[in-house]
Amino acid sequence: MNILYEDNHLLIVNKAAGEIVQGDKTGDATLADAAKAYIKETCGKPGAVFLGVPHRLDRPVSGVCVLCRTSKALTRMNNLFRTSNVQKTYHAIVCAEPPAKEGELIHYLSRNERQNKSYAHATERPGTKRAHLSYHLIARSDRYWLLEVQLHTGRHHQIRCQLAAMGCPVKGDLKYGAPRSNPDGSICLHARRIAFEHPVSHQQIDITAPYPTLPIWRVFE
Repeated sequence: MNILYEDNHLLIVNKAAGEIVQGDKTGDATLADAAKAYIKETCGKPGAVFLGVPHRLDRPVSGVCVLCRTSKALTRMNNLFRTSNVQKTYHAIVCAEPPAKEGELIHYLSRNERQNKSYAHATERPGTKRAHLSYHLIARSDRYWLLEVQLHTGRHHQIRCQLAAMGCPVKGDLKYGAPRSNPDGSICLHARRIAFEHPVSHQQIDITAPYPTLPIWRVFE
């Protein structure tokens, strides 16, 4: 577990691609379980360890993930996320050049539970949720483009779906139109930075997560 920040209330980690934050039908080991074991060992806590998860990253996505060590922190972090008082910055390596060097994307997303996939629509329709992000191009290589993305809403697979709708699927993301997978099964979407007011101490927290070890990320360092 790659810890980026910790105190009595928060544990912020750099999640590896392929790591699952909370349990699902696969039954695979989770980041939450690893964090509980870490807290239990380092703090010598008897009995059950509390750990709250105020937000999640998709399994193939890497990057900064906030976990809460107290119920007070969890309640307040949930509120910060719900009221959009958390600044979330993502980096995405995409398979096509964006139509403009920077822009805003607004779609209305519908979710197919069976496929575990979201679909982007240009106009609102029953059952859709408004999705808003902004992006700008920060680097390019011979075949790929690196975008910095600011999330203004938090929808299911939002970045993956909206960038694909723009014609720029995330590298490795077969579900949303990438032509081939990454060798490790990851997609090149990384939760690069998170910034917010600490839910208890009220100090400003600003955390940047280093890139994954997949060689393509080295091109853009």
